[in-house]
Amino acid sequence: MEFTEDDAAAGYDVTNPWRAEPGTSDGFYTEFATAARSVLDVGCGTGQMLHALREQGHPGRLAGIDPDAAALRRARRRTDVEWVEGPAADIPWRGEFALATMANNAFQCLVTDADIAASLTAVRAALIDGGQFVFETRHPQARAWEVWAAAEPAPFEYGGRKLVSWWHVESVADGVVTFTETVGEPDLTPLRTDRATLRFLDVDPLNAALRRAGFAVEHQYGDFRGGPLTADSRSIVTVARAA
Repeated sequence: MEFTEDDAAAGYDVTNPWRAEPGTSDGFYTEFATAARSVLDVGCGTGQMLHALREQGHPGRLAGIDPDAAALRRARRRTDVEWVEGPAADIPWRGEFALATMANNAFQCLVTDADIAASLTAVRAALIDGGQFVFETRHPQARAWEVWAAAEPAPFEYGGRKLVSWWHVESVADGVVTFTETVGEPDLTPLRTDRATLRFLDVDPLNAALRRAGFAVEHQYGDFRGGPLTADSRSIVTVARAA
């Protein structure tokens, strides 16, 4: 039985539901978004955060942009949010949002220096002066790809079916990691394999890119509880302001 792009998008929501609990990434972003009068979610995926905000009564303008057509088909189930298909560099809005977010390590999909520069410039252009940009990226020192390579297949249920997913790291070079994620039957018969490439950017080049795009870093944390960046931090959680 096939596992389509639409199945993959719906399966993501099953395995990664939005849970805005204290100390979690979802809770961290929800706190900022709830307080902002207008929110742009960059790399919004299936729109879980923006859906949750509306369901909780957020009265302001909400918008999401993502290049994944299947994910946006799920996002567009809500019509009281603006949805745009495309990469971050193609954000169409100018000076219209008080907050931009980039959750779930979506920043790492910006692989080249040119991708990062163009995307950060577009995010800055979409914000009002003084607006905030909140995002996270995996800290390269934690070497997350080694965890992925060693992980056992992860079971989940989708549409009444028992399935598993597993990962294979193809290459690691100069902070760029290419890997595949496969969804298959419990006996490891593959149904669908997707390839992705992620950039693991360290703190100093990250902050330099933010400055060049017109941002000032207000806070950087090592976790979503507001802990400091240390030698053991697995994430770089950034709160930047449009200067």
